[in-house]
This record gives sequence, C-alpha cells and structure tokens, in this order.
Amino acid sequence: MALDPKLVHAPEIGVRWRGRVTLIDFWDYACLNCIRTLPYVTEWHRRYSGKGLAVVGVHAPEFAFARDPHNVETAVRDFGIEYPVLLDGDYRIWLAFANRYWPAVYLVDHEGYIRYHHAGEGGYEATEGAIQELLRGLDPEIDLPPLMDPVRALDFPGALAACPRPTPEMQLGTGASPPEGLSFEGAWEFEAECAVIAGNPSRLHLRYSAAEVNLVAAPGPAGGTLEVRDNGAPVDHQSRGADLRETPDGRTLVEIDRPRMYRLIRRDRFLDRNLEIRSHSAGVELYAFTFATCFPRP
Repeated sequence: MALDPKLVHAPEIGVRWRGRVTLIDFWDYACLNCIRTLPYVTEWHRRYSGKGLAVVGVHAPEFAFARDPHNVETAVRDFGIEYPVLLDGDYRIWLAFANRYWPAVYLVDHEGYIRYHHAGEGGYEATEGAIQELLRGLDPEIDLPPLMDPVRALDFPGALAACPRPTPEMQLGTGASPPEGLSFEGAWEFEAECAVIAGNPSRLHLRYSAAEVNLVAAPGPAGGTLEVRDNGAPVDHQSRGADLRETPDGRTLVEIDRPRMYRLIRRDRFLDRNLEIRSHSAGVELYAFTFATCFPRP
C-alpha cells in the first residue's frame, strides 16, 4: 500500500510515470460505483504492474469527510489497494483532466498522451483490451493473459440494458434538490452535505425501487446506532446487507463507527419497498442513499 498526499499536481503524473503505460483511476472511497469498479482496477494492477503498467488512484472527495487522509488511508487498507493513491482534496488533478465523474479511468501511453477514457461503471473488457494494446506498443512480444471474466452478472456487456433502473442516488443535505419518496420525522438538523439526527426519537422514511440499498453516513460524537426496517419489519436474513446485524430481540441494526458507505439491503430481486431508519444516537450524519439493480431472474 502507498499513500502519497504530496503528489497532487497533475503534470507530475506524466513526468513520474513517463516510459510506462499509466492507468489513472478517479474514485472516492464512499462512492458505490467506485467500490464496484475496484476489483477490476486492483486485478489489473496485479496482472500488469510487472509488464509495464503503472496504476495510480486519484482520490477526489465527494463529501468533506473524505478529505481526511486518515479516512482515505483506512479505506485503502480495507479495500486491499496496493498501488499509489494520490489525495486530490483540492481537485487540482480532477480539474487538470477536466474530469466530471466518479469513477473515471484514463489510460496514458508511454509518451504521456491520453489514449483511452471511460466514465462510470462498466466497459471493463474494453478497458483491459486497451491496456493490453498499449502494453503491446511497448513490447510486441509481450506475453499477456486472457481478459478477465466479469466479476458480476451485471458486468457482462449489455447486461444493464436488460435490468430495471433503480432509484437514483439521494443526497440528503441542503445543497441537493429535495428527493422524492423521502420524509423525516422527529428532531433533525440539515447541513449543506448531510441530515443530522438531533435527538430521539427521529425517523426517516424512504420509498425505493432496487435490489440493493446503501447509506453514506458518519458517527456522532458518541458513535451511532441506527435501526433499519424494511416494509415495516426487521430486514429478513436473505435481504440484509453486510453491515446489518440482528439483536436478540429481532431488530436489525447498523453501527455507524466511521465515515463510510454502509450496506443495508442486498437481495437478488428488484423490488419496490419502504425503508425506515429509526435513530438510537443523536449526532449521526446521513449523507446519501445509493441503490443498485440486479440481473433479472430467468
């Protein structure tokens, strides 16, 4: 693992990596789409770093808490990232590339020219094919492996076109447009980036259409615990995201221990449901809900 917060000037990337093919990955550690892309970027680093490819992550924060180097370093460790990650808290690299998306991949050839760009999820086969093409430009006799198999059914070319479209991302701060299907009950305070639980009892009600629901949140001064209910009941075992736990009395809770994305709902079916969050801790900050679809059952 390498975390280098000093290398933040975009032209330095080209100077540092001149003579190699460079993959530059713009990401944010709490971004669902970025997280779903990481298995490919980390595997490309493993496959090709000894064959002339340099992978560089550029961490451009979506929310203020993601500017904290400690938070980023923890995420880099948790995701098993072994390539350098540059901190771009002031968006200098982001602006130098005229980038607009999380995630976004750029491939730079050995002379420093951008030869390929892909924004958002998907396009993994095309991206790896472009990596191999540029590496063959360095060494026509290079021995390269077959392209990766898709990690998920949704990653096969054209798969998303057959899937129902999930509820769009919902940002909860005053700087975002009020999302439909979302309501608050009880004591809340609203800041530019987040909704803050101001006391007990407080509840949030959300109508959604998706197979997966995630929450970007940060703890209050004393940490934080939220109760999550789906269609008026605790979340059933087969629908629980990785961050939910069940109490002896049957409630489903999520512990908000640090600023990150929490996986609340994950099922293999696309459903229209009602999510309810009940507060157990004042001061917890809720930033955004993100949603994902699934491949239709046969």
